Amino acid sequence: MHGIHSRIERRPTVRATTGRVTRRRVRTRANLLDAAFAVFAAKGFGHVSIEEICEAAGYSRGAFYSNFSSLDELFFALYRERAELIAEQVSGALALDGPGLDVPAAVDRVTDALLLDRDWLLVKTDFLVHAARDPEVARTLLEHRARLREAIADRLARARGHTALPAVLGDTDGAAHAVVAAYDGVTTQLLLDRDVEHARAWLKQLLTALLTDGSGTPDHAKH
Repeated sequence: MHGIHSRIERRPTVRATTGRVTRRRVRTRANLLDAAFAVFAAKGFGHVSIEEICEAAGYSRGAFYSNFSSLDELFFALYRERAELIAEQVSGALALDGPGLDVPAAVDRVTDALLLDRDWLLVKTDFLVHAARDPEVARTLLEHRARLREAIADRLARARGHTALPAVLGDTDGAAHAVVAAYDGVTTQLLLDRDVEHARAWLKQLLTALLTDGSGTPDHAKH
């Protein structure tokens, strides 16, 4: 009986220890991603070593390899984390109009909420260049971009019958492609001129022109 009681008493301790290990691992992974983001933004993906990321995060190589098998895997994780945040920002801003879609108001919400962080854009551009040279990486990037377009196209499709889109875009998928292309163009300019306020204003004008007949131009563009 004593042996049974001892085993029963030890079980919560094992679960508590496992919980602490899991939480610590989650925190370690998050810290590695944060440190990698800063180092990649400062130096560029092709100029960063695992040792530099470990040093920036304050961890050993063992901690790195317990979370990621390579720099590529960490880079994928970092890109996925930020890309999913952007998809959530866009779909959340588009979801507030009910069955219809007030395009100018939705454009204002999207561009106000959208992550336009220059460090992220530097990392994103590195990932794009990396993907352009590696077909397998390119497939992953295309999948993430497709998910963003699908979120936009799904919202536009649910508004059809309530909100008309310009016929030149073809369908909601074409409109979603146009929205992502506008974002790409504006963020490329932002990388060079570093003017976030102008980037948001220009993106609002572009998206309003793309998704309406132009009569819904935001007030700031009329002045």
